[in-house]
Amino acid sequence: MKKISKLSAIYLAVMFFILYAPIFYLMFYSFNSGGTMYHFEDFTFKWYKELFHDTRLLIIVLNTVIIALLSAAISTIIGVAGALAIAYARRRRVKNTLLSLNNVLIVSPDVIIGASFLILFTMIGIKLGFISVLLAHIAFSVPIVVIMVLPKIEEMSTTMIYAALDLGASRLDVLTKVILPYITPGIFAGFFMALTYSLDDFAVTFFVTGNGFSTLSVEIYSLARRGVSLNINALSTLLFIFTMLLVIGYYFITKRNNRANGMGVRQ
Repeated sequence: MKKISKLSAIYLAVMFFILYAPIFYLMFYSFNSGGTMYHFEDFTFKWYKELFHDTRLLIIVLNTVIIALLSAAISTIIGVAGALAIAYARRRRVKNTLLSLNNVLIVSPDVIIGASFLILFTMIGIKLGFISVLLAHIAFSVPIVVIMVLPKIEEMSTTMIYAALDLGASRLDVLTKVILPYITPGIFAGFFMALTYSLDDFAVTFFVTGNGFSTLSVEIYSLARRGVSLNINALSTLLFIFTMLLVIGYYFITKRNNRANGMGVRQ
């Protein structure tokens, strides 16, 4: 048993090294004054200074954050409503159909989704830019939110709902004071997952961006095609730190909610 545990630990260590070594290599050379990723000369913040003086890139960062926050918020609202509709569907066949359609969107290749949105926006006359990117991000984020919220709804006992109704609560009160507070961890998980997917997405965004509008993923791709620049390293380092802060924030929110739920059960 100890041997299996030791092998598992070694396997995890190797996997984490493979995943994180290139990221830390990239971060390390973002402080290289030499301008290449082959030989480290001196420690410098030159590339970060250049990054913060690049007005166009800062606008793209702002666009990316606005798109991510808006799409995550809207998709969370729609996703929670969709998860409730699936969970409380009266007919099992309808429930399974809705869940299958939701899962198909998750497993579909991003290239197909992006091309489909491009054709759709061209047919209905939506100009490619901020609106098209926002709509596309909302569309591919909703199924993610549904998957994150649905288990929490199904985990909740129906006796809580019936007890609230017996005590005179209206359906709106049951939704706002019983169901939503209980599934809050799932809602936060769905929001942060949608936010992360939006910040990270390239394939779908590449299809639906127009002239004059871009996001970080598309911009980094275009910068990388021109040649390796340590500006990309600096930008990628800041993105990685921002993502880690999101993960840490989500961890503490979940921990606080679990502690609050535990105190509620003890009371």
